[in-house]
Amino acid sequence: MANAMMTLLLVFGTAAAVLAQIADPLPPVEKRGLTVEIRDFARLPDTRGLRPATEDVVPAGWARVSFVRDLPDGRRFANDSRGLLYLLDRNGAPSVYANVAAIFPRAVYNRLESGFIGFDFHPDFARNGLFYTVHAERAPGNPATPHFIPPGFAPADVTYHNVITEWRTSTPGANTFEGTRRELLRVAHIVDNLTHPFGYVGFNPTSKPGTPDYGLLYTSGSDLGFSNGGGTKANNPGQTQRLDSVVGAILRIDPRSPADSGGTKGLGDYTIPATNRFAADKDPKTLGEIYAYGFRNAHRLSWDLTDGTMFASDIGMNNIEEINIVRNGENYGWMRREGYFENGVTRPGGALNQLFALPPDVLEGRAKDGFTYPVAIYDHNDGQAVTGGFAYYGRITALRGKFVFGDIVRGRLFAADLAAMKKADDGVPQTVAPVEEIQLYMRDASGNRTYVALRELIERTMGTTITRADLHISRGNDGELLITSRQDGTIRMLMPDS
Repeated sequence: MANAMMTLLLVFGTAAAVLAQIADPLPPVEKRGLTVEIRDFARLPDTRGLRPATEDVVPAGWARVSFVRDLPDGRRFANDSRGLLYLLDRNGAPSVYANVAAIFPRAVYNRLESGFIGFDFHPDFARNGLFYTVHAERAPGNPATPHFIPPGFAPADVTYHNVITEWRTSTPGANTFEGTRRELLRVAHIVDNLTHPFGYVGFNPTSKPGTPDYGLLYTSGSDLGFSNGGGTKANNPGQTQRLDSVVGAILRIDPRSPADSGGTKGLGDYTIPATNRFAADKDPKTLGEIYAYGFRNAHRLSWDLTDGTMFASDIGMNNIEEINIVRNGENYGWMRREGYFENGVTRPGGALNQLFALPPDVLEGRAKDGFTYPVAIYDHNDGQAVTGGFAYYGRITALRGKFVFGDIVRGRLFAADLAAMKKADDGVPQTVAPVEEIQLYMRDASGNRTYVALRELIERTMGTTITRADLHISRGNDGELLITSRQDGTIRMLMPDS
């Protein structure tokens, strides 16, 4: 009844809808008969004792796998954010490709998203041997100088560094790394905790040699903890919605040094693509490396392999989780918007954990407010943090033509129809695609189905109750989806129809 009443208030735009704080914004996500088999593929080695307990996450988890990446030559890689990059053989057996932790002794490992966080290979890796990583370091005592400190702060305020590194292997076909490295970018954190660091580096897999996007590196869009990173400098709306800052921005860079490319230098040792909107505007007050902005923690990006549509999964504050379609130069609203609601921090005496209805003419698309709104959302009755997702065209009939994503904390898997999501990209904030939950099952030795939840599988593997699933999703070269957990270190696969 509460949801029905709120829907009426939103539709008719009464004064109550404009003035009242919204407590229960969305209807629940339900199962509607979408069932998919899940099967174990690999498990990374137990690294719980690799770091002292005071330097590790609580609960520690068996291995903290976040990404699985495939090379065109068939090799498969996965990271443990405690500092190891693994090569997986055809049977899923891991061997260490690179010990990233040994190279970066100041790295931080005691936050949920910390340590060796993300990686990706250059699309021309077979020829140039380049791959890229992102990690975070402690600032006190660190001899390195950040390339960027958020506006209004000084070196003495810096608490952590976000670091993007380029690695060049001398032998791309080798199964262990030997080579050199170069630092591309070092960005300062200001808040007390390492909250929402840079977590993603990656390339557009639909770009081909000779196309404008080929070889350009994207980063996640993060508020760098200015929402809830702890201390007096957090909860800081003045640090968002800026074009002279990387805070909240997805960056797109040419990782080549300007010395090699002959192009325009960015904040770090890389080149700014001339096709970025804020490079093309020739305005010295805007950072040319910004591709899109207004995100809280767009920690995962992906592309539809059929038409190049770019998606971002943006973790909300206290209320709404978002899937966005991302375009060059657009503003996605944080901290002024969360989902298709106005965030309370924009109001005198308001707070980041509050939602208010948009004015009816904005909600219905009759008036424009300059923000781009999500195409699929769910609220915190159904989860706590959206994980990355992918447009699916693989061999699982039930998922074909859907965008598959999930919730990191609760481990639920969701799906939304791709056509509905693209239709929702219509400039009307209230238009969003319906979301449904995927029911997982396993088969016993006789082929009979046993319906399961991912969290059950993780608890069974760990032999104990867990507080969070730590779910992430990756996509293999074959288009099939890999489900990982930073709790049990297991890589699972969603299986094609038997």
